Amino acid sequence: MLEVTNLHASYGETNVLHGVGFDVQAGEVVTLIGRNGVGKTTTLKAIIGEMRQRSGQVRFKGTDMLPLGPERTARAGIGYVAEDRGIFATLSVIENLTISPVRGPAAWPLERIFELFPVLHKRSHQKASTLSGGEQQMLAIARPLHMGSQLILLDEPTEGLAPVIVDRIGDVILQLKADGRTVLLVEQNLRFAISVADRHNLMVDGKIIQTLSNADVIEREHELLEHLGV
Repeated sequence: MLEVTNLHASYGETNVLHGVGFDVQAGEVVTLIGRNGVGKTTTLKAIIGEMRQRSGQVRFKGTDMLPLGPERTARAGIGYVAEDRGIFATLSVIENLTISPVRGPAAWPLERIFELFPVLHKRSHQKASTLSGGEQQMLAIARPLHMGSQLILLDEPTEGLAPVIVDRIGDVILQLKADGRTVLLVEQNLRFAISVADRHNLMVDGKIIQTLSNADVIEREHELLEHLGV
């Protein structure tokens, strides 16, 4: 579904990505793992077109996304959940869900959103700013589902959340996979990544140096935790 080839990106004169390459097949959960500052978030931003200084290929369902900006990338079916969640704090939960247009048959109706996230139904008329961190993360994930995104990019969805909420986010990702959604996950929590993903791409200094199966990561967990500085 997603094929990234020789992706370079920079902020001004600072090169951050140096020929990143990996793929995500339909229905997979694939991670980018690595220490902070190695280019994981930059990779997501380069994929969606938020970074203009980029080169290489980003193919989504056979179409090169590189010439497109964030709006056209979203229309093509790629949803992005930023590390800061990107919700509209002054709008209600229901307004956050409905402000973006529904695109295509893959879009979940509000009824299904509320079935997966009952707390959002309960708080549908509250301002997003009044939600807890975990509730805000659920709202951020729900938005691309309602829009009909087929590929969802998740940037550090468990950061700063209580263990019980982390478990809930894991359940949500597994339900998305069961529904046929494809997920590219940036995650510092290796044990969480193991619990939800099929494959893992280890990033070092703006490059993918290894692609590992989930079984490989489980076998080498101690070594990788030391490598990640966790």
